[in-house]
Amino acid sequence: MSPYLAELVGTMILIIFGDGVVANVVLNQTKGNNSGWIVITAGWGLAVTVAVYAVFSVSGAHLNPAVTIGLAATGGFAWSMVPGYIVAQIAGATLGGVLVWLCYRPHFEATEDETSKLGVFATVPAIRSLPDNFICEVIGTAVFVFCVRGVLNPDNLIEGSGFDAGLAPFLIGLVVFAIGLSLGGPTGYAINPARDLGPRIAHQILPISRKGSSDWGYAWVPIVGPIVGGVIGGIVFEVLF
Repeated sequence: MSPYLAELVGTMILIIFGDGVVANVVLNQTKGNNSGWIVITAGWGLAVTVAVYAVFSVSGAHLNPAVTIGLAATGGFAWSMVPGYIVAQIAGATLGGVLVWLCYRPHFEATEDETSKLGVFATVPAIRSLPDNFICEVIGTAVFVFCVRGVLNPDNLIEGSGFDAGLAPFLIGLVVFAIGLSLGGPTGYAINPARDLGPRIAHQILPISRKGSSDWGYAWVPIVGPIVGGVIGGIVFEVLF
């Protein structure tokens, strides 16, 4: 498998589980309807864990343009591979959104609320304030990238440290779970441009009845914010370590 295909497949898996848990919670007449924020954040944490395990050995499991750009900005990844990674991530996220819709199609029909339908695919701020929403995404992604770099720090792999490299994807999933619980309330913590853009594209093109707007006026926030945050998180880590 090429690293580009691995990024596509890994990001697709991420969205199947991540958007899938949102669909299960917010759409009508599902088994998990109204089960709450803890279920969503736990589901996203597990989604990241499984997706990273699936393709880590092939591509490094970036699954996130903010991670890819953040690594490239600090010399940890070749800029020549960045465009291919980002295209693969967005394509995988779009495909994942389509598959979630296929799974939950009757429940989209049974749900009247347009915001809930969009929220399955893309992030929707709790209070719409674009400057504040942007800052929240920057902070959340900076924390995410910094913590992921810490988890993967080679110093953690020294003999006798007690750290097993095989635990890294699980720990990265815990970072996402923690961010969702702590910083996810204002914006729904995209912290990943592909995670938001790909499924938003799926929402735009899919024949979902009474779906309302895909809210492209907000879409720049979960794209630009995470990229800025990813670069900041990577630079801060490099400066400190």
